[in-house]
This record gives sequence, C-alpha cells and structure tokens, in this order.
Amino acid sequence: MELYSLQVFLAVATEKSFSRAAEKLLRTQPAVSLGVQRLEQELGEKLIDRSGKELILTDAGRTVIEYARRFQSLQQELDNSLAELRDNSAGRLTIGANESATLYLLQHIERYRDLYPKIKVTVRRSLSSRIPDELRDGNLELGVISYDPGDERLKSKVIYSDSLVFVVSPKHRLAHRKTVSIEELGAETFIAHNVLSPYREIVIRTFRERKVPLGIDVEMPTIETIRRLVQNNLGVAFLPRMCVEQEIEQKTLCEVRVKEMHLERKIRLVYPTRRALSHAAKAFLDLVG
Repeated sequence: MELYSLQVFLAVATEKSFSRAAEKLLRTQPAVSLGVQRLEQELGEKLIDRSGKELILTDAGRTVIEYARRFQSLQQELDNSLAELRDNSAGRLTIGANESATLYLLQHIERYRDLYPKIKVTVRRSLSSRIPDELRDGNLELGVISYDPGDERLKSKVIYSDSLVFVVSPKHRLAHRKTVSIEELGAETFIAHNVLSPYREIVIRTFRERKVPLGIDVEMPTIETIRRLVQNNLGVAFLPRMCVEQEIEQKTLCEVRVKEMHLERKIRLVYPTRRALSHAAKAFLDLVG
C-alpha cells in the first residue's frame, strides 16, 4: 500500500470534496479520484459512498481514515526527527489554543524562542472544545485548554491558574463598589463571548439557580471587542483575569467582586499519552514544567 494513496484519501475525506482535495494536493481531480479507486481496489472495500450529494465515509472508510491520520502523524514525526538530526535544534512545534489561552503561552514561547531559535513555532487558533480531538487525530502535538479533558488517551499539566472576573466601565454605576450581590446584576446588559465554554455554562447556571435574569444582549467573537464595549460602558462582562489585568491596573476597567461567584480557571497543557512527542515538544514540556 502506498502512503500517497492514504494521503489522497485523507484529503478527500477531510475536504469532503474531490475537487477541493485536488486543489489542496496540487493534483487534477481525475488523478485524485483514481488514487481513491486504487486504494479501494487494493483493500477490497468501498471507502466512500458517492450515491448522495455529499461524500459519506463507509464503515470501512471510517476505519481507514484513522490509520491514515496515524500514518500522517508518523510521517510528520519522521520529518521532524530527521530535521533535528541534521541540526541539533531544528524542527517544528504546533500548539492549539483559543484566543484567551494564547495569552498564557506568550511568556513560555518567548523563553522557548530564546533557547531554540531555529525551531518553527506555530500556535493554531482552535476552539477549546475541539483541541482534544485534534490531539488524538494527530493534527496537533500540544494543546492549551481551561478544563480537564477527562480522557486516558491524553495527559495534562497545569501551567497557570487564573480566574474569571466581573468588569465594568469606570463610568458604570457599580464602578466604585468593591463587591456586589448577584441579585444586583439582574438588570445589567451582559456582553458575552459567543464561544461555548464550561465557564459560560457555570455563569448561566449560577444565575438560573439564583433566579436572577441574565441579560446576554450582545455576543462578540473576540475578547478584545468585548473589552472595548465594556470600556465604552455599553455593557458588563465576565472575562479571564489575565485578559484584563492591564486595563484594571490602568483603570480603564474596574473589577467588582460578585459575592456568590468565584470561578477559578486552571490552564492546562495537553498532549497525547501514547504517541511519541517530537524533541521540540518535549523541550517545551520541560520548559513549562
């Protein structure tokens, strides 16, 4: 079995399209179709159901794609290992993190780059909920998340402890208060991150249990936009402390403690249990350890 045939099949399954896979692989569509057909003939199994409008993997196809991903991961490990052999510190490190988790990596990446300037570091923006799957599939070497993945196939190491804080504009009626009760927030306009997370669910559940209305009237895609709207007194928000520490120090945002809520965030570096890590990834683990 040729590795190229598996690469072609993986591209088709990932892109859900022969034409898009052909563009990704810089091949013609007939060549891609032929590559999949040859793999099916060699295995004696249909891998893709082509009867509908969308490409659907058969049971055999779903089995083969898992092995194709493993082969791809092994090939990347081989390429990294050979590069590291040619140059003692060369290689590539890919880390998955969402917007706020990336902030926790900055100090570590600065130190890492000082020690290993020839290693190419890529931080890929990913939804926190998807990072465990990407690690298991071999698309990432390391990931940064704010929850315990609860999977024996993954190991995690706490690299930072943070908390969610309630912030308001200096012009807000609560700006000069040190503490408030959750009941006092029932009439507020909350600006929320439109990405599902365990902490968003905890906030919603806490308000519901206290029978206090939670007015999420505005949802934004980035923490930066939330921060600016709060600074402009267009609403209030719960945000990770690390994302607003500078603004609180500069008094462009005010932190007010909510008596009934103390949400701690443990930021974890996550990696596969059984798959061998590259030298670049091991060096990063040692650095943050």
